[in-house]
Amino acid sequence: MKSIIYLFCMTLTFSACAQSTKENTTKNKNLTKTQKTMDLTKITNPQVKQAIEALQNNDKATWYSYFTKDANFTDDGRTLDFKSFFDNAFSHKERFLEIEKVENGGKDITGKFFAGQWGTFRVFFKFHQQADGKFNRLDIGQARN
Repeated sequence: MKSIIYLFCMTLTFSACAQSTKENTTKNKNLTKTQKTMDLTKITNPQVKQAIEALQNNDKATWYSYFTKDANFTDDGRTLDFKSFFDNAFSHKERFLEIEKVENGGKDITGKFFAGQWGTFRVFFKFHQQADGKFNRLDIGQARN
């Protein structure tokens, strides 16, 4: 009788351990899937949405196609070379992890951002759009609360 009880307890223990592992694996798969398929429907400006999709997909050619050749660019208020900055960003696969807030007709985006060697933090992107739909300026920086 003792051996039957012991065998029953061991079976329950192994079952519990297996379920925990499976649950953790499922959570990790869901997290990865969520990061890859981030919801961009909050972005109401079609050109901004398409530009952010290009950034998310690490598609440099499409990203640059939304900007004028001489687009102005600032990072935390410092004027920098737009193409040089984003060539580096694309090489590190920088991207939004979450869109938290969209304002100014869909042209101001705030969210959690993976910035390569700099880590993950909240940022803002402010797109300045010409009448023809192209962006002639982009201001980005670390978002304050």
